[in-house]
Amino acid sequence: MSDIVLSASVRQNLLSLQSTADLLAQTQNRLATGKKVNTALDNPTNYFTAAALDNRANDISNLLDGIGNGIQVLQAANTGLTSLQKLVDTAKSVANQVLQSQVGYSQKSSVESLPVTGATALDLRGTTPFTNVAATPGTALKTGTANAAATGATLISALTDGAVATPTGPAAGESFSVNGKTITFAASGAATTDPSGNVTIGIDQTLSALTGVIDALNGNTTPATASTVNGSGQIALNTGIAHDLALTDSTPAGVLAKLGLSAGTTARGGGAGNLDGKTLTIGATGGGVATNVTFGDGTNGTVRTLNDLNAQLASNNLQATINSAGVITISTANEAAAETIGTIGGTAAGAGYAFNGLVAGAPVQDSAVQAARAGLVNQYNNIIQQINTTASDSSFNGINLLSGDTLKLIFNETAKSTLTITGTNMNAAGLGLSALTVGIDFLDNGSANSVIASLDRASTTLRTQASTLGSNLSIVQIRQDFSKNLINVLQTGSSNLTLADTNEEAANSQALATRQSIAVSALALANQSQQSVLQLLR
Repeated sequence: MSDIVLSASVRQNLLSLQSTADLLAQTQNRLATGKKVNTALDNPTNYFTAAALDNRANDISNLLDGIGNGIQVLQAANTGLTSLQKLVDTAKSVANQVLQSQVGYSQKSSVESLPVTGATALDLRGTTPFTNVAATPGTALKTGTANAAATGATLISALTDGAVATPTGPAAGESFSVNGKTITFAASGAATTDPSGNVTIGIDQTLSALTGVIDALNGNTTPATASTVNGSGQIALNTGIAHDLALTDSTPAGVLAKLGLSAGTTARGGGAGNLDGKTLTIGATGGGVATNVTFGDGTNGTVRTLNDLNAQLASNNLQATINSAGVITISTANEAAAETIGTIGGTAAGAGYAFNGLVAGAPVQDSAVQAARAGLVNQYNNIIQQINTTASDSSFNGINLLSGDTLKLIFNETAKSTLTITGTNMNAAGLGLSALTVGIDFLDNGSANSVIASLDRASTTLRTQASTLGSNLSIVQIRQDFSKNLINVLQTGSSNLTLADTNEEAANSQALATRQSIAVSALALANQSQQSVLQLLR
């Protein structure tokens, strides 16, 4: 080809035609591929940037499958929770049938008191009167040095051992108590009472003045039964009719001995069956709270009416009734029909009082009703079994969030954006439920109420878990939508860097085709001078 000689004009037109052909080929390639950057030679920056964007979009797209599976795992768990809630509600309806059925005992544990004369539902205390009782006289007291017996007129300070003049009676500052009120001795002065009911009396006062103070504190207001110092020099005390007589040493120990008296209580007489001021204790029954009742006028927590008594018995699963003869019957409530009333004690159970010697018998089962309740136990146990199988079946792709499995989801290509969802065991044990035993459970309403309480706690657990799963599901769905939108953003960014404008490239193709035609024509014109020489040679 080096032997061919082209003129400058021909060569110039040839170069132009070659350049146009190259541009036309490039335009046709862009139209064919739809891209203006097909290789790194076209535009290295755009090519590699677009490749990175496409790679990231592909990586995130690959993660979408895992996210989609994660959503299905959560949906499977949520479906299981819905079914478990229905099963728990069904179990609760079985337990409620127990409450609606007859009591499973033909005879509940109960005790009947002796008749309390005059007792009514409005006043359980009764009307039998109390009487004064003489306490055992104390040790004989002496005065002076001639072994003379003390009398009511003897001064407290004048008590001696009867042989010498050394005083043996209480000294100023010493004290003892009567029915919880303190009598304190002073150097001198008549008896005075403070706002709390405690008394101060001088040792210069007589023994009669002292016994008068004791009677006042004891409620012994009947002159005929007033306490005295008898002919043997003994202090002879009497109880009142409102209270028993209780003597207690105070400061220092042995003060009562100086008066020939002993610490202890002397009970009032009469009033057998009168419950005023008496206490009644009943041991815990059927998981209840032990009862400690004080009969009184209804103030300061004391019990007067039948309603008052039942209010205090309720926490011990007991209830009381009274008949026209004043017999108080205490029996177990339906919640504790299977239980035996606890040990009965207190002063109301003392000798001569209404609750003395009472021991409750065991309840008697109703076989027909208990057979029906046994059937309900079996129904309940079948539901518990279904709770276990439903929880174990709530899996997807080998992951079960209701069996304690863990689900880990990855949201970005570097695995730095993740969400870990830890499941919880939602079988019967995980919900705090267990199978019941015929002959032990559902025997009474208390057992049914206990089961219902555990089912209520299970429902709360299921709702809490459902809320947690719902929150996690929302997060995963949001991240799924985010990933899809991000892939679109990345692909759009890549396209903006590499895609060609087909309209522009089509116009370029037309212009280049025209230019090519013109270039061919120009090349023909450039060759006309040589054609003229050819004609001349011919």
